[in-house]
Amino acid sequence: MPFAQLSTVRHRVQLGSPLPFHVRDVNRQLLLARGQIVASQAQLEALCERGAVIDLADLQSARDEIMKAPREQLPRLWSGCIQQVSRTLRHACGAGFRQALTEATEPVQTLVERDPDLAIFQVLCQGHNEDAAYGAQRSMQTAIAAMLVAQRLGWEASQCERLFKVALTMNLSMLELQGQLARQRTAPTEQQRRDLQSHPERSVLILEQAGIVDGDWLQAVLRHHEQEDGSGYPAGCTDVGELAALARRVDVYTAKLSARSTRDALAADVAGRQMFMQDPGHPMTAALVKEFGIFPPGCYVRLASGELAIVVQRGPTITTPMVARLTNERGMPLPTPERMQTTDRAHAVEAVVGERSLNVRLPPDRLAALMTA
Repeated sequence: MPFAQLSTVRHRVQLGSPLPFHVRDVNRQLLLARGQIVASQAQLEALCERGAVIDLADLQSARDEIMKAPREQLPRLWSGCIQQVSRTLRHACGAGFRQALTEATEPVQTLVERDPDLAIFQVLCQGHNEDAAYGAQRSMQTAIAAMLVAQRLGWEASQCERLFKVALTMNLSMLELQGQLARQRTAPTEQQRRDLQSHPERSVLILEQAGIVDGDWLQAVLRHHEQEDGSGYPAGCTDVGELAALARRVDVYTAKLSARSTRDALAADVAGRQMFMQDPGHPMTAALVKEFGIFPPGCYVRLASGELAIVVQRGPTITTPMVARLTNERGMPLPTPERMQTTDRAHAVEAVVGERSLNVRLPPDRLAALMTA
């Protein structure tokens, strides 16, 4: 494999931001993995002086890698991209943040384009630990969903990209608080309420300090909790703007799909029905519910045969998705999940079921693999 001196591509290294490639020593042994951080100029100089190298294959654009990758490799690429975006959001500071955010989010947007069904699965799948990680995960879920809906609405690519970044950054100032509230069994404290009320303004401040000057981006972050009837916050304005209006609706929807300590995640069909009832007739809400449907990839369902399955792909109609059977008709786990169509009446989808009702548990990597089998 051809290698190049790190010193020749040092301009690609943003201090304090995730590395876009692996860094190796002169013997080709790994020193720093892609996504790790070079914290200081002195550290970068030291790496260059000791002759650190990078694999030229790592310089291939993320888009090229994703578009050329075999479909079965997409879950691995999703995992790496999600981790990098999470790290970027949780270290949002300094002038390098904008570049780091662009480098972290461009691959995710390409993955959404490459396989929308697998993108929807990322929205529905759960997997968080500490509080800040939960907040970053929620931001990612909202951003993915927002981009899918914007594309369905026919928005221009530049506006879709801007919306993606709005959804990712609108809660920058409360990532940890989101996790705290998700596991908290009591009502928010007065301080937490104040922090919730002020988080749009504080998120804008973080972005401005990081050098973001895009007025539409900043305004949408500021107004993502405003409502057209003036009942929102922080200013109670009615001139919301389409970026903020769609970001808010998607945020509400994805919150319904996320579990908290006080309630399970809502089933996708229930979440969609609630959105329609709360916002009847609005084209953004209609597009959102149509994009996800009633049986989106990642939700668990019961078939007419009594078998339990997970939806792995949207089907020819909203009621006939592709599924992977997890149990037989008696509820016994299958040795290996089996993909099948649900177009025939005997195996039609009868209902969405909660994950807790299953007596079979597959790790996230196995579930992701089912999506691309």
